[in-house]
Amino acid sequence: MARAPEVGSAAPDFTLPGLRLESGAVERGEYRLADAKGSPLVLVFYPGDDTMVCTRQLCAYTSDLDRFRDLGAAVWAVSPQDLDSHERFARKRALALPLLADAGEAVAASYGITAPGLGLRRSVFVLDGDGIVRWRHIALVGMTFRSTDTLVEQLELLREGR
Repeated sequence: MARAPEVGSAAPDFTLPGLRLESGAVERGEYRLADAKGSPLVLVFYPGDDTMVCTRQLCAYTSDLDRFRDLGAAVWAVSPQDLDSHERFARKRALALPLLADAGEAVAASYGITAPGLGLRRSVFVLDGDGIVRWRHIALVGMTFRSTDTLVEQLELLREGR
């Protein structure tokens, strides 16, 4: 298994299928990390659609998307479920951020966040506009998640050049 990228190192590149719910319509397409360059990106890895903690986490981030956008940042969420599962989850919870399907967990493994028998660890990576990891949190046990306030604070530090 790969090691998680350290702060200051390049985030592993990837291309994943994903979808985004907007005004009741679902847009499906490919999401490439390379295409996100130029702006900060909050990359959220979560274990499962429509589970208790994941639902709270992604609903909180959706509610606060304007706070991320105000800092020029996008938020992408990645889990192992397929796009049909993601669509049901997004529609049920009105999730307005892209949900990416990492079937087989190859991308999670490249980020060093898979755990044998457990799947992926709840993790968040804040990337700068060059795709460099500027902050990360990898949960040992994913029963909690980093708040929007914590992520916004990291994005503000990034904007200030710290």
